[in-house]
Amino acid sequence: MHAKVSDAASKVPEVTLAFWLIKIAATTLGETGGDAVSMSLGLGYLLGTAIFAVAFALAVAAQIAARRFHPFLYWFTIITTTTVGTTLADYADRSLGIGYAGGSALLLALLIGSLLVWYRSLGSIAVDTVATPKAEAFYWITIMFSQTLGTALGDWTADTAGLGYTGGMLIFGTLLAILAALYLWTRVSRTLLFWAAFVLTRPLGAVVGDFLDKPLDHGGLALGRFTASAALLVLMLIGIVLFEQRPARRSH
Repeated sequence: MHAKVSDAASKVPEVTLAFWLIKIAATTLGETGGDAVSMSLGLGYLLGTAIFAVAFALAVAAQIAARRFHPFLYWFTIITTTTVGTTLADYADRSLGIGYAGGSALLLALLIGSLLVWYRSLGSIAVDTVATPKAEAFYWITIMFSQTLGTALGDWTADTAGLGYTGGMLIFGTLLAILAALYLWTRVSRTLLFWAAFVLTRPLGAVVGDFLDKPLDHGGLALGRFTASAALLVLMLIGIVLFEQRPARRSH
């Protein structure tokens, strides 16, 4: 028998259009910020991953210790998952030689495994049930896998598949539009659609981030990683302040 889901207030935000817009900005920031540390500062993928992994662990610990939902803490934790996902995927794909396809397959297996273990342990993987330390631990581990998978998918689409940054944006934007249509006009599981969208917003952010900071002769806008990261952080802060961030409400 599954453990009874707690009736405590959820510690994650309500899923709205504003949530997805801020999430896309965060995933794009993860790409530019992760590359800024590992490449522009010359620290490398391994050291960059170690730095962001520590930040991720500290942020998750603070998130779990918090007694209620805190918007800025939540989104800071999201940023740490997407930056560590960027450097970790780059380290596995490039330094270890696994390749984008191999890395994507491995991370997809880890993501599915995390969701299955979470469901078998607590009986639900819906975000509105993320109210206990155990559920939060599963939530953040799953998110970290999804962010890392998204990085590998974005790089595979833009580089290995040869579709470029605009091609990648078109593909992932179209897939997200299809998910939105399924949400609006069908009864497909909202939980399934959420996790599918959560995964797909990461490769969208990856290709948008590369488009912003790559040189003009590589198909980018050459804004620079630090400039792009600062602009995206400002956009995130504006979004968090302008759009009310309420904890997800449990459906009964």
